[in-house]
Parts: sequence; C-alpha cells; structure tokens
Amino acid sequence: MPGGRRVAAVTDARFDVAAGECLALIGESGCGKSVLASALLGLLPGNAQTAGSALLGDLDLLTAGERVLARRVRGRLIGLVPQSPAAHLTPVRTVRSQLEETVAALTATRGRSALRAAAEAAAERAAFPAGHLDRHPHQLSGGLAQRAATALALVGGAPLLLADEPTTGLDRDLVDRTVDELRRHVDDPTGTDGGGRALLMITHDLSAAERIADRVAVMYAGRIVELADARDFFGSPGPRHPYSRGLLRALPERDFTPIPGMPPELGDLPAGCAFAARCDRATGTCTTGTPPPGTVACHHPYVPEDVRA
Repeated sequence: MPGGRRVAAVTDARFDVAAGECLALIGESGCGKSVLASALLGLLPGNAQTAGSALLGDLDLLTAGERVLARRVRGRLIGLVPQSPAAHLTPVRTVRSQLEETVAALTATRGRSALRAAAEAAAERAAFPAGHLDRHPHQLSGGLAQRAATALALVGGAPLLLADEPTTGLDRDLVDRTVDELRRHVDDPTGTDGGGRALLMITHDLSAAERIADRVAVMYAGRIVELADARDFFGSPGPRHPYSRGLLRALPERDFTPIPGMPPELGDLPAGCAFAARCDRATGTCTTGTPPPGTVACHHPYVPEDVRA
C-alpha cells in the first residue's frame, strides 16, 4: 500500500469443499471474503501477494499463470457469480448475445437456433425473464443484472462455482429460487465423477446460507474463526465462536441484538484475538495470545454446557 503499509486481507485460511457440497462463507463486510474468492481466480490487484496453495485437483490456483487461468480455469473449471454483476456484463451487448457467446465458448452447442435455445434455457434457470434478453446491461435493474450474471456462471457446468453475494438485490421469493437452483447445480450427478459440483457461496444472507449450505465457514478480520456443520450451526448446539453466535443473535427472527462495536481495520489488527474488544467472554489471554488453530479459533468457545445454561 502507499507509504509501505501492508494489509493482511486473508490470513491462514484453511478449508476444503468437496464435490456435491456447498460451503457458505459468512462474515461482516470488509472481513476478506471477496478477496479470498478473487485470489482463487487470479483476480487480485497487481500489488497483492499470496502464499500457500489452493488446489483444484492437481492444479494450484495461486501459482497458475494468467494463460492457464484464462484458458482452463475461469468459466471452465470455476464459474463465478460476481459481487458486482453490472460491472462484469459487457455494456454494449445484449444479455442474449452474451449468453449465446458463453454457451458457444463453454459447451459443444453449435448452430444459431441451438445457441438461441440454450441461452434461453440458461436464462430460465436463473429466473431471468425471456422478455429482457434483448436488453443491454444499463437497461436492467440490480436484481436483473444479478440474475443475468448467475445465468452466465451456470452455463459451463464448472466443477467449482464461486458465488459472491448471489442474492443481492433479489426479493425473498427470488432468493429462495436462486439458492434452490444453485443447490440443484451442486447436486447434479453429471458433475465431477458423478458426485456433483462444489459451491463456495459468500453471503451476508444467513437465511440463504441456512437453506443451501452443508457447512459454514465464518470469517472475521481476515481469518476463518469457525468451521461447522450447517445443521449444528443453525440449529443445536449452535455456533461455538462468540462472533458466530453474535451474527445469529443479530437476526430479526432471532434476538435482533447487534454485536457491539466495530470490526478492526485489517491494516491495524490488534494483538491476540481480533474479536476480543467486542466479546463479552474475553479475558486477558484473548488480548495477548493468538487463538488456537482448529475448527474454532477461540480461547473460550461455547460448549454444550453453555448452551443448556
């Protein structure tokens, strides 16, 4: 950064996603979720540095060159539903032409009528209305742009789908329809070796995550602080990390109690646990010692006895 500053946008992220599985990555804005997705696709800004590995089969996405990413990965091995769909649509071409081009590039479909039919089928999967296919991106609402981007991401049948806030701008019925379609995409037996496809969904919508996810990863201040089975996370015994539990308690249909304070700046993280200043379970250990590694990065995680109490 200017002046020699460094920002640790994502630190020590460790997780896997299997074929036929959806992992929902949740957390407050600015915690590093979208940066993580950008790293997997080689879309980080030029001043970013990465370390470690991100394996898709035998391919390490972090060390793959631009040629490999452009020709083998994006769209073919990894489909992307971008966070800002309007910015990813070509402004001078209609939605139909972009869908037809994508179908031609990523599938064996050939012929004008076949491409047209395939594009319309892709639009229908994402609940994009056929009457809007001949419109340009600037003529679309935010919700329609979101559905167009989702349709484009599903075309190639990629073994891994990255969906970054795929329900932004949608009403509740369309949210449910979208996540149900993403779930069908994951469960499709024509995916990897008949085992379906993997989905990494980044979302603020915990209701959508509960509807679709098999597992949940919670990110705070650039770190994954909890990795849990979705049924346990949203049901009983519930989250074990205090931050995760606070996210659920903040929902209107639950306690509607906000988490006090604000997240720290990623360029000025405190020593110890980054959540300590906002946590009612924090002790002196939390402000000095790094939380232990594992599925719950917390010195004082909730246990079943705490839940019953």
